[in-house]
Amino acid sequence: MTRAGEPAGRPSAGSQLTPHDSLFKKIFGKPEHAASQLRAVLPRRLTGRLDLGRLAQVPGTFVDEALRQRHTDCLFSAPLDGQDAYVYILMEHQSKSDPLMPYRMLRYVTKIWDRYLEENPRARKLPAVIPLVVYNGKGRWSAPLRLQDLIGPVPDADAEYLPRFSFLLDDLAVIGRDQLRDRDTTSTVRVTMVSLKDAPGNPLAHEVLWELFEDLRVMLCRPGGLEEFKALLAYIRDVGEAPDSELGRVADSLGPEAKDAYVTTAEMLEARGEVRGEARGQAKAILRNLKNCGIPVDDRSRDRIATCTDTETLDIWLDRSVKITEIAELFQD
Repeated sequence: MTRAGEPAGRPSAGSQLTPHDSLFKKIFGKPEHAASQLRAVLPRRLTGRLDLGRLAQVPGTFVDEALRQRHTDCLFSAPLDGQDAYVYILMEHQSKSDPLMPYRMLRYVTKIWDRYLEENPRARKLPAVIPLVVYNGKGRWSAPLRLQDLIGPVPDADAEYLPRFSFLLDDLAVIGRDQLRDRDTTSTVRVTMVSLKDAPGNPLAHEVLWELFEDLRVMLCRPGGLEEFKALLAYIRDVGEAPDSELGRVADSLGPEAKDAYVTTAEMLEARGEVRGEARGQAKAILRNLKNCGIPVDDRSRDRIATCTDTETLDIWLDRSVKITEIAELFQD
C-alpha cells in the first residue's frame, strides 16, 4: 500500500499529549500489540479475513484540534482478502460517551480516504476502513453507534437514502477486569487495558498492579518492555491516586531495572508538574486579559487555552492576548 505523509490534521502549537494519549500511542503504536487487541475485539469473520500478521502503522492523526484532549488515534494498514485496507483505532477518554461519535468517526474515515486518493490518484475504488472505538469513561457507553440514529426523523420508506455507517466499540466500562485479563492478548496489552479501565482516580491502583504482577514481569522481559513499563507508571501516577510508596514497592519487587524506571519516571513527573503549574498560571492570565479586553471566549477556545501545557506557546498567547480584537487571532500561526 502506498504510504502518505503526515495528514493535514497533525498537532499544532499548543497541543500536548494527555496521559491517555501517551500510554495509548506507546503501546498500540506497535503493530504486535495493536494486532493482539484487534484479534480480541474484532468479529471473527473479520479477523479471519484480515492479515494481522502484516499489520503496519501509518503515521499521523486524523483527530480534530478541538477534540485532542478527549481522543487519540492510531491508523494501521493490513490486507483484507488480499486487498488494501485500513484499521482505524480511536481512544475516547472522556467521562461520558460522545453522542456525535458516529459522525466524527465518519469524518475521520473520509479523511483517510482523501489521503489515500491523494497518494493513489488513479484509484477507482476506496479501501475498506474498519473503525474501532476503545472507550474508558466512567459510565457505560450510551450514545448511538450508527450514523442513521443521528439523522431524522425520516420515514421508513425513505430510510434507504440515508448514509449507512457504524463503528465497533470496545466499552471498558462494561467489561470486568477478569474478562480483560482472560483475553488472548500480549501481556503488555492486558496490563494496559486493565490500567485504562481501573487506574483513573483509583487510590488502590497499586493493588491492580499486584494482580498483574506476572504480566508485568513478562512485559519487562520483552524488547522495549522497560519503556512500556515507564509509560504505564507515568499513566498511573498521572491519572490515579495510588500512594507513591505503594507504586514504588511494586516496582522494587520487579527488580532493579523496574525500580530505576520508577525513580526516573517519578522525577520526570515531578518536573512536569512544575511546568504544568506554570502553564496553569499563564492560562489564567490569558483568560483574564481577554476578559479585561472584552473579547468573547467560546468554550472550545477556553478549553484549548486551559489545557495547553506548552509554556512557550502560552507565552506567545499571553503577549497576543492584550493586542488582539477577536479570539481567532490568538491561535494564528
